[in-house]
Amino acid sequence: MSKAIIAKKEKLVDDFAAELKEAKAILVIDYLGLTVEEVTNLRKDLRDANVKMKVIKNTYLKRAAEKAGIEGLEDTFVGPTAVVYTADVEDITEPARIVSKYEDDIDALSIKGGMLEGKVASQEEIKKLAAIPGREGLLSMLVSVLQAPVRNFAYAVKAVADSKDE
Repeated sequence: MSKAIIAKKEKLVDDFAAELKEAKAILVIDYLGLTVEEVTNLRKDLRDANVKMKVIKNTYLKRAAEKAGIEGLEDTFVGPTAVVYTADVEDITEPARIVSKYEDDIDALSIKGGMLEGKVASQEEIKKLAAIPGREGLLSMLVSVLQAPVRNFAYAVKAVADSKDE
Protein backbone atom coordinates (compact mmCIF):
# COMPACT_ATOMS: atom_id res chain seq x y z
CA MET A 1 0.00 0.00 0.00
CA SER A 2 1.39 3.39 -0.91
CA LYS A 3 2.26 6.02 1.68
CA ALA A 4 -0.35 8.37 0.22
CA ILE A 5 -3.15 5.85 0.78
CA ILE A 6 -1.95 5.11 4.30
CA ALA A 7 -1.80 8.84 5.08
CA LYS A 8 -5.31 9.31 3.69
CA LYS A 9 -6.65 6.48 5.87
CA GLU A 10 -4.84 7.85 8.93
CA LYS A 11 -6.40 11.26 8.33
CA LEU A 12 -9.84 9.66 8.04
CA VAL A 13 -9.34 7.88 11.37
CA ASP A 14 -7.96 11.04 13.03
CA ASP A 15 -10.85 13.19 11.80
CA PHE A 16 -13.43 10.67 12.95
CA ALA A 17 -11.67 10.27 16.31
CA ALA A 18 -11.89 14.04 16.82
CA GLU A 19 -15.64 13.96 16.07
CA LEU A 20 -16.18 11.04 18.47
CA LYS A 21 -14.22 12.81 21.19
CA GLU A 22 -16.59 15.81 20.97
CA ALA A 23 -19.73 13.62 20.86
CA LYS A 24 -22.01 13.63 23.89
CA ALA A 25 -24.12 10.74 22.61
CA ILE A 26 -22.94 7.87 20.42
CA LEU A 27 -25.11 5.02 19.13
CA VAL A 28 -23.80 2.02 17.25
CA ILE A 29 -26.44 0.55 14.96
CA ASP A 30 -26.82 -2.35 12.54
CA TYR A 31 -28.33 -1.08 9.32
CA LEU A 32 -28.08 -4.20 7.13
CA GLY A 33 -31.28 -4.73 5.17
CA LEU A 34 -32.44 -1.12 5.03
CA THR A 35 -33.54 0.15 1.65
CA VAL A 36 -31.97 3.23 0.14
CA GLU A 37 -35.17 5.16 0.82
CA GLU A 38 -35.17 4.13 4.50
CA VAL A 39 -31.53 5.13 4.97
CA THR A 40 -32.16 8.43 3.20
CA ASN A 41 -35.15 9.20 5.44
CA LEU A 42 -33.18 8.24 8.56
CA ARG A 43 -30.26 10.46 7.57
CA LYS A 44 -32.63 13.36 6.82
CA ASP A 45 -34.34 13.09 10.22
CA LEU A 46 -30.97 12.86 11.95
CA ARG A 47 -29.58 15.84 10.02
CA ASP A 48 -32.67 17.92 10.88
CA ALA A 49 -31.96 17.22 14.57
CA ASN A 50 -28.24 18.16 14.27
CA VAL A 51 -27.21 14.50 14.55
CA LYS A 52 -24.64 12.83 12.30
CA MET A 53 -24.57 9.29 10.93
CA LYS A 54 -21.47 7.71 9.51
CA VAL A 55 -20.94 4.28 7.99
CA ILE A 56 -17.32 3.33 8.50
CA LYS A 57 -15.25 0.15 8.39
CA ASN A 58 -14.99 -1.57 11.75
CA THR A 59 -11.19 -1.48 11.68
CA TYR A 60 -11.22 2.31 11.22
CA LEU A 61 -13.94 2.61 13.83
CA LYS A 62 -11.92 0.64 16.38
CA ARG A 63 -8.86 2.81 15.75
CA ALA A 64 -10.87 6.03 15.94
CA ALA A 65 -12.56 4.94 19.18
CA GLU A 66 -9.19 4.05 20.66
CA LYS A 67 -7.75 7.45 19.68
CA ALA A 68 -10.81 9.21 21.11
CA GLY A 69 -10.43 7.32 24.39
CA ILE A 70 -13.74 5.48 24.02
CA GLU A 71 -13.73 2.11 25.77
CA GLY A 72 -16.44 -0.48 26.18
CA LEU A 73 -17.99 -0.40 22.71
CA GLU A 74 -15.54 -2.78 21.01
CA ASP A 75 -18.07 -5.65 21.14
CA THR A 76 -20.51 -3.62 19.03
CA PHE A 77 -18.01 -3.05 16.20
CA VAL A 78 -18.95 -6.30 14.46
CA GLY A 79 -20.79 -6.73 11.18
CA PRO A 80 -22.37 -3.86 9.24
CA THR A 81 -22.01 -0.88 11.53
CA ALA A 82 -23.13 2.73 11.39
CA VAL A 83 -22.39 5.28 14.08
CA VAL A 84 -24.98 7.90 15.02
CA TYR A 85 -23.61 10.71 17.17
CA THR A 86 -24.12 14.27 18.28
CA ALA A 87 -22.10 16.89 20.10
CA ASP A 88 -25.26 18.84 20.97
CA VAL A 89 -25.32 19.26 24.74
CA GLU A 90 -28.88 20.60 24.69
CA ASP A 91 -30.52 17.28 23.85
CA ILE A 92 -28.45 14.11 23.99
CA THR A 93 -31.63 12.00 23.88
CA GLU A 94 -32.47 13.02 20.30
CA PRO A 95 -30.29 10.39 18.52
CA ALA A 96 -31.79 7.63 20.69
CA ARG A 97 -35.32 8.88 20.07
CA ILE A 98 -34.93 9.04 16.27
CA VAL A 99 -33.12 5.72 15.89
CA SER A 100 -35.53 4.01 18.30
CA LYS A 101 -38.50 5.25 16.26
CA TYR A 102 -36.98 3.79 13.11
CA GLU A 103 -36.07 0.57 14.93
CA ASP A 104 -39.73 0.15 15.94
CA ASP A 105 -40.88 0.70 12.34
CA ILE A 106 -38.15 -1.21 10.49
CA ASP A 107 -37.16 -4.73 11.51
CA ALA A 108 -33.79 -4.53 9.71
CA LEU A 109 -32.50 -1.70 11.92
CA SER A 110 -31.20 -2.49 15.39
CA ILE A 111 -29.29 -0.63 18.08
CA LYS A 112 -26.18 -2.53 19.15
CA GLY A 113 -25.16 -0.24 21.99
CA GLY A 114 -23.90 3.22 22.69
CA MET A 115 -22.31 5.77 24.94
CA LEU A 116 -24.00 8.70 26.66
CA GLU A 117 -21.84 11.42 28.17
CA GLY A 118 -18.87 9.08 28.45
CA LYS A 119 -20.72 6.12 29.95
CA VAL A 120 -21.43 2.90 28.06
CA ALA A 121 -25.16 2.29 27.59
CA SER A 122 -26.83 -0.99 26.71
CA GLN A 123 -29.58 -1.37 24.16
CA GLU A 124 -32.19 -1.46 26.95
CA GLU A 125 -30.87 1.75 28.52
CA ILE A 126 -30.96 3.49 25.17
CA LYS A 127 -34.58 2.39 24.62
CA LYS A 128 -35.52 3.78 28.06
CA LEU A 129 -33.77 7.04 27.24
CA ALA A 130 -35.64 7.26 23.94
CA ALA A 131 -38.95 7.11 25.83
CA ILE A 132 -38.13 10.34 27.68
CA PRO A 133 -39.63 13.41 25.98
CA GLY A 134 -37.26 15.86 24.34
CA ARG A 135 -36.21 19.20 25.75
CA GLU A 136 -39.17 21.03 24.24
CA GLY A 137 -41.62 18.45 25.57
CA LEU A 138 -40.14 18.62 29.06
CA LEU A 139 -40.25 22.43 29.03
CA SER A 140 -43.91 22.43 27.99
CA MET A 141 -44.69 19.97 30.80
CA LEU A 142 -42.91 22.26 33.28
CA VAL A 143 -44.86 25.30 32.08
CA SER A 144 -48.11 23.37 32.40
CA VAL A 145 -47.28 22.37 35.98
CA LEU A 146 -46.33 25.95 36.86
CA GLN A 147 -49.55 27.32 35.34
CA ALA A 148 -51.84 24.91 37.21
CA PRO A 149 -52.07 26.85 40.53
CA VAL A 150 -52.75 30.14 38.74
CA ARG A 151 -55.36 28.46 36.52
CA ASN A 152 -57.08 26.85 39.55
CA PHE A 153 -57.11 30.19 41.37
CA ALA A 154 -58.67 31.86 38.33
CA TYR A 155 -61.39 29.17 38.19
CA ALA A 156 -62.12 29.69 41.91
CA VAL A 157 -62.40 33.48 41.49
CA LYS A 158 -64.67 33.02 38.48
CA ALA A 159 -66.87 30.58 40.43
CA VAL A 160 -67.19 33.07 43.32
CA ALA A 161 -68.00 35.87 40.86
CA ASP A 162 -70.62 33.69 39.13
CA SER A 163 -72.24 32.71 42.44
CA LYS A 164 -72.53 36.41 43.46
CA ASP A 165 -74.21 37.24 40.16
CA GLU A 166 -76.92 34.68 40.83
